[in-house]
Amino acid sequence: MTNAATTTSTKQAGTKQAGTGGASGETRASEDAALRRALLRLIAIGGSAVLASYLLALDPAIGGSLWGGVPEGRIRDLYTVNMFLAAAGFFPATWLLVFATPASALPERTGLGFPALFGLYAAILMASALWLPLTALYVASPSTAVWLLVRLVLLVVGGAATMIGVMLVRLALRGPATAWLAVGAFFFFWLQTMVLDALVWPHYYSLPG
Repeated sequence: MTNAATTTSTKQAGTKQAGTGGASGETRASEDAALRRALLRLIAIGGSAVLASYLLALDPAIGGSLWGGVPEGRIRDLYTVNMFLAAAGFFPATWLLVFATPASALPERTGLGFPALFGLYAAILMASALWLPLTALYVASPSTAVWLLVRLVLLVVGGAATMIGVMLVRLALRGPATAWLAVGAFFFFWLQTMVLDALVWPHYYSLPG
């Protein structure tokens, strides 16, 4: 009888632990979903701000100055093609980080948690939305201070893109081979933001004569 009672008690304890584990898993999934929605709202609002900032380019004085001194030919062609590749590369990376990877698993799989990911996306979107207004201000009233701000926002975007790239590579090293497709697609986003925008464009930039 004692053995039967012990067996019954053990089964009840196991059932309780399974129930607790299931509840904990549901809670974690709910929290992950809430964090995902928060990031998607940030992307929607920040992306809209970036697109709205490009309305300034409709002003001929501003739109005509955006190339600065970037020479025509291969470099401009690279810019033009890579802009589309960069825009497209943003989405597979976001899918891998936001949808394919639970927020609670990010620290283990990438070395950085959700707050860091949220901050990196916020930095990219906020700084990108500031670039064109600051450039327009510099065109209207050139000054060293404004030019340094232009350089700063471009470096912020490029630096944040670099960190997201690191997260993606760490995910790909631990995940399925298809994750490398997102890494490859994101390379063009990194090339655009860290190399072409943050380094090449300022090097050549000059106000139209």
